[in-house]
Amino acid sequence: MHPDQYIDLNADLGEGVTDDAGLLAVVTSANLACGFHAGDEATMRAVCTEAAARGVVVGAQVSYRDREGFGRRQMDPGSEVLTTWVREQVEVLTGIAQECGTEVSYLKPHGALYNRVVDDAEQAAAVLFGSGSLPVLGLPGSAILRLAHAEGRSGVPEGFPDRGYTEEGRLVPRDQPGALVEGAEAIAANAVSMSQAGVVRSLCVHGDSPGAVEAARAVRQALEKAGYGVRPWLS
Repeated sequence: MHPDQYIDLNADLGEGVTDDAGLLAVVTSANLACGFHAGDEATMRAVCTEAAARGVVVGAQVSYRDREGFGRRQMDPGSEVLTTWVREQVEVLTGIAQECGTEVSYLKPHGALYNRVVDDAEQAAAVLFGSGSLPVLGLPGSAILRLAHAEGRSGVPEGFPDRGYTEEGRLVPRDQPGALVEGAEAIAANAVSMSQAGVVRSLCVHGDSPGAVEAARAVRQALEKAGYGVRPWLS
């Protein structure tokens, strides 16, 4: 199989709203909530243990300090504050991962922070500064990926087959029509199309969406049927 025929499948885990074990049986990378928008140390430990057993790569899913809003509310912390928030989340998950026989291998912002660092270079720089040298998952063309590459750091573009996009290539806000793609079959078809376009190296199926496990299974089956190997983008 040609190297570009491989694709990563990631999902948001540890948020307390989905079947973590079910998703870990399907995905190859796990974006693990670090307590700021969801999750706790017990949940992190459980996911890390299962991920280690299954060979799933673990990443820190960092967010604003916003449990009430699930990390989806716009916030404007100063750069130093945001850097501290990110560092705290990464350090907590790193310690737990090591205890469970795995490691934190990459970084992915969550929710409002994810969308903010698409265009906000200041917040993107703060996130990068707080996360050491971890590789980063982000939206194609985003500020955070551009800055990561400028630092000689690995930045990998990802796609969302279960989300709608604007003409500018941004995600449609969740409170607007067309934000979510519904149905496992439609999501799987999007995943294959995104992979064939050759822009992204990883695909995300949202763990907090209804039928997340079913959708992830459909995506993986469709990718494999289309001739793609599904494996961690860090492998």
